Amino acid sequence: MDTRQLETLLAIEQHGGFAAAAQAVNLTASAISQQVAALEAELGAELFDRSRRPPVLTAKGEEMVRSAKKILQIVTETKTSVTAGRVRGTMAIGSLRTGANSLVPNALATLRNSYPDLNFRLRVGMSEELMNEVVSGQLDAALVADHVAVPPTLRWTAVVNEPLIVLTPPGTGVLSLNALISTVPFIRYRTQVSLARQIDTEIARLGVAPRQILSVNTMAAVVGCVRAGIGFAVVPRIALQDAITASMDWFPFGAPPIHRELGVVQRSTSGREEVLRALIGSLTHHGHPRDNHD
Repeated sequence: MDTRQLETLLAIEQHGGFAAAAQAVNLTASAISQQVAALEAELGAELFDRSRRPPVLTAKGEEMVRSAKKILQIVTETKTSVTAGRVRGTMAIGSLRTGANSLVPNALATLRNSYPDLNFRLRVGMSEELMNEVVSGQLDAALVADHVAVPPTLRWTAVVNEPLIVLTPPGTGVLSLNALISTVPFIRYRTQVSLARQIDTEIARLGVAPRQILSVNTMAAVVGCVRAGIGFAVVPRIALQDAITASMDWFPFGAPPIHRELGVVQRSTSGREEVLRALIGSLTHHGHPRDNHD
């Protein structure tokens, strides 16, 4: 199967007909027809219904278009990734917000040492939308939370099992979680993500109504409000990754402590397997910082 035939098939699908595709790829209409005919002969199936004007894709043709996109994507990734033994091109990585604060940047900085000719593009978003972009080929891989149902076309690799912690404002002293909820305002992480719902559910199970709830829609703002002394919050441990926030007071959330797992999703086949393995290793390394909280 010639990749030129696949490119021609996609051009016809994109431009809506043989003549328009021929003009777009600078080939004659007869050359376009010959390439399609050769592809159909090799596959043993008709890709276009030629009784229609202009010809339209058959069910087999539509299936082949989807496959052609995947094949050409892998070919392109492989060509741009490996040149003269060196990995080049641009790798698009996605990350949920908490991972983008320091975990993913630290992992990419480590990766740059091994792949100095490789450029990176970081896209920050919610787990569901990031996975959709990995499926569509807009991203090579993404760091997402384990609560999301991973599509069968993607592969999940766990990299961080992070604890949730109760972050307390300065001068709070030693309080139980129940006492904290009863006496100190609660800073609620309010977004349409599973982490926020998980925290709300666990707080509700305690049977103590939070006092003076303040809702904030970013994790950085939640931490900032606690640092300012407004109230307490429940956050993933990964939210305390810089020198300032690492010194804040906290204790484990839940008994036993509640965790959430982060992992990398990638397509089942990729032309950048080597780099993705290195990325996963780097994320795993940086996702387990030494805990100085004693």
